[in-house]
Amino acid sequence: MAIKRHGVAVLALAMALAACGGGQPQQQAPQGPPTVGYVVVREQAVTLTSELPGRTTAYETSEVRPQVNGLVLQRLFVEGDMVRKGQPLYRIDPAPYEAQVASARAALARARAAIASSAALARRYNELVKINAIARQDLENAQTSAQQARADVAAQQAAVRTAQIDLARTTIRAPITGRIGRSAFTTGALVSAAQTAPLATIQRLDPIYVDIQQSSADLLKLRQQIMSGQLTRDGNARVSLKLEDGSAYGPQGTLRFADVTVDPTTGSQVIRALFPNPNGLLLPGMFVRASLAEGTDQNAILVPQRAVSRDEKGQATTMVIGADGKVQPRMLQTNRTVGDNWLVTGGIKPGDKVIVEGGMMLRPGMAVQGKPWNPNAPAAGAPQGGAGAPAAQAK
Repeated sequence: MAIKRHGVAVLALAMALAACGGGQPQQQAPQGPPTVGYVVVREQAVTLTSELPGRTTAYETSEVRPQVNGLVLQRLFVEGDMVRKGQPLYRIDPAPYEAQVASARAALARARAAIASSAALARRYNELVKINAIARQDLENAQTSAQQARADVAAQQAAVRTAQIDLARTTIRAPITGRIGRSAFTTGALVSAAQTAPLATIQRLDPIYVDIQQSSADLLKLRQQIMSGQLTRDGNARVSLKLEDGSAYGPQGTLRFADVTVDPTTGSQVIRALFPNPNGLLLPGMFVRASLAEGTDQNAILVPQRAVSRDEKGQATTMVIGADGKVQPRMLQTNRTVGDNWLVTGGIKPGDKVIVEGGMMLRPGMAVQGKPWNPNAPAAGAPQGGAGAPAAQAK
């Protein structure tokens, strides 16, 4: 019993000593200024692009229409196939037009026979008038008849040619090379040269146009920037496409022209680009998004989006390392994004060290230790306050 009481006393003494020792604060090593990652701002040449909506339009479109009246005897193509210029598409009953050709040729033969007799009479009258056997008026009448006969021959030759043209038009041929759509008329249908509905439509799809809608205000601003020298532009602007499913269309296109008229209802202008379409992937009427190269800013300043935050007024702000090694806030002027960066037009200058990493708990005037930021290295700390959140995309 005594042994147990002795053990309890020893345990209580040990606990008391531990409690007394734990009450003394431990000495902590002093910490230096926090380490942050920064990038040095510099001017560089940047190509500015805009992503705009657009729709595809056929390079050439031709509505196949009859030029003579008659019954359709044959359809000579498969709907949806490629057809070549001059390829027969429909055959209209040629019998009435063959008869017209035969009638015109007969009239021509009659006119040629008449010219022979009138010419002979004019020659005889010419000899008789020399000996005063007939009046000169009779000679003049004979000569006039001969000239009218020659004119009749020319008119009948033209009539034969017209009848032959109408006969040839009974075979309706493709006016252009392209892909033909569905046929609106079948065999046995009565068609006429005056009808409004086309028989079929042919569209040339390689190359193909893309009509892009851009605000006239944006175009005006772009022209002013080019005229002032802020942007430079080559004469062969390239355009790339994204399809309806978000995939990229391989071949690039070239900018052709901007429409000279502004749509008063939308305030936009049409910009037309030309794209190769060898596989027929692009079809007329498809919705696409076009990336249009506007020009090159030779003195652009880019700041990573993660280094920029927004204050309570929505103003873009960032932190920089001053010459004294202390944090300084800066108000930025930005107008658009370029990839993962903001294009900055004011608030910083070349040579400034913008804090990109490790600035979450920083305050203005705090001393920091900076190191160049490596975007491929694992993050050593959270990004600057608010800067880690996705920045608003400038359009």
